[in-house]
Amino acid sequence: MLDDLETTRLQSDTRHAEAYTRSRAERGYGPQRIAAELKARGSDTELIHRGLADFDTEWVARARQADRKKFGIHPDHSFAALAKRRRFLEYRGFTAEQINDALKIDSDLD
Repeated sequence: MLDDLETTRLQSDTRHAEAYTRSRAERGYGPQRIAAELKARGSDTELIHRGLADFDTEWVARARQADRKKFGIHPDHSFAALAKRRRFLEYRGFTAEQINDALKIDSDLD
């Protein structure tokens, strides 16, 4: 049954991984969280990496966008506020490097 669906291209693990990645990335989630969710859904590791690779150049911008949506355009830059912003972005699944770049760009604009 599944083989028939794959043959007729009605079911595709690759398409599912790509669509899920795109959907979650557009909602402000980072690559680590998306990869964990796909793994929990039984996706193949290679498919996960291929799907995430399509967004490699966008993760910092997406982290900055999630930060601004939650904390505003001109957030507080105190130590406690930066720690809170970092924890939020970590929870969303962004890497430390992506978070550093997103918050650095944000502080450079102020």
